[in-house]
Amino acid sequence: MSVRGVLHVHCAPPALCPHIEWAAAGVLGVPVSMMWVDQPASPGTMRAELQWAGNPGAAGAITSALASWNLVRFEVTEDASPGSDAVRYSYTPALGTFCAPIAANGDIMIPENRLRAAMALAASAKPAGGRGEGKVGGPRDSRGLRELRDLHGPRHPALGGSLEAELSLLLGEPWDAELEPFRRAGDGAPVRWLNATG
Repeated sequence: MSVRGVLHVHCAPPALCPHIEWAAAGVLGVPVSMMWVDQPASPGTMRAELQWAGNPGAAGAITSALASWNLVRFEVTEDASPGSDAVRYSYTPALGTFCAPIAANGDIMIPENRLRAAMALAASAKPAGGRGEGKVGGPRDSRGLRELRDLHGPRHPALGGSLEAELSLLLGEPWDAELEPFRRAGDGAPVRWLNATG
């Protein structure tokens, strides 16, 4: 079974361009040659787009391979396949990786458990009776929420914030805000199609 997807490298230093191609080739199993052009939103950097076909899960593997370089901004999408939703990965050096399943119309789908976790994190940020502890089951039950907050603390910029801030993260709004200037600058960029042989 083969799926299609797109790799948008929005911003990369010229020295990393061949390494990005090699990383994508390693995942897809075929040589990759991308058409690199200047990125006007960040002078001195390059951008490129690659439409690919490969095995289900290739978008995640490409993301893992590229996220290890802290100087690249990119997005990878993968179309739906039998048993799997479409997915989008976004990466920026400041925010790390964002991943979300995508509906047929392009909307982000947020699973129920992630919505419940966002509600719990937002509730834990609200003071209960002036003590600054979460309200779930009283002061003693807030320990679990604090542990959840501590677990996600280094990666979760909205901790301690409102439900709106938590939902913004689930929708990937911080990633969209950071990547949008690079996306607009990439309008009209050359596109290359690549099909995996295996």
